[in-house]
Amino acid sequence: MNDQPNNPLHGVTLEKIVTELVANYGWKALGEQIDIRCFTHDPSIASSLKFLRRTPWAREKVEALYVFMKYDQ
Repeated sequence: MNDQPNNPLHGVTLEKIVTELVANYGWKALGEQIDIRCFTHDPSIASSLKFLRRTPWAREKVEALYVFMKYDQ
């Protein structure tokens, strides 16, 4: 079994990350934090997940914002 006790994203799905970021910031503020089209033009969870799964640099930014939101405040 591959345990990652020090990884704050271990066990957290991308869908949960996006859902919590939207709940915390809203689409408008999220698009201002991370300027990617799936957050700024007709945003939805489904379109965001599709884009983020194919775009590693954007996913890294989203994951970093999530970690900041959850653990640095």
